[in-house]
Amino acid sequence: MRRSLVAAFALCLSAGGGLAQQPAAEPIKLDVISDSLPKSLTGTPGNAEAGKKVFLTRTLGNCLACHQVTSLKSEEFHGEFGPSLDGVAGRYTEAQLRLIVADPKRVFTNTVMPAFFKNDGLSRVRPEFVGKSILTASQIEDVVAFLKTLN
Repeated sequence: MRRSLVAAFALCLSAGGGLAQQPAAEPIKLDVISDSLPKSLTGTPGNAEAGKKVFLTRTLGNCLACHQVTSLKSEEFHGEFGPSLDGVAGRYTEAQLRLIVADPKRVFTNTVMPAFFKNDGLSRVRPEFVGKSILTASQIEDVVAFLKTLN
């Protein structure tokens, strides 16, 4: 019996199940040009309504926890730590907004804003999130589309 348990455990490990380590995801590469990401991460425009949901959802973007947006005044708990995003579409291009959301430290080196589309070079990452980005490429494009509505 003991032999069969050891054999089963060894088979499970060799097959990639059980306690076997998952291979690390490939690092996300961003095509940064002059502090911007000119190309869509998905090849298609984002959806502003979907981006608003990501922006507001506490388990996704949670942007309102740090930023204020007057048009969202009916939402609770606006943050005051980050800058107001009123008029952000007039201050930055779409390409700049994409980079700021994806990896803000490339633009603002001292920011505490997390990189929403980065999966390597991070610290204090819980094991189940290693190799994963906070948002998907599609969600980044959606948030950018929403930010473009904030004139």
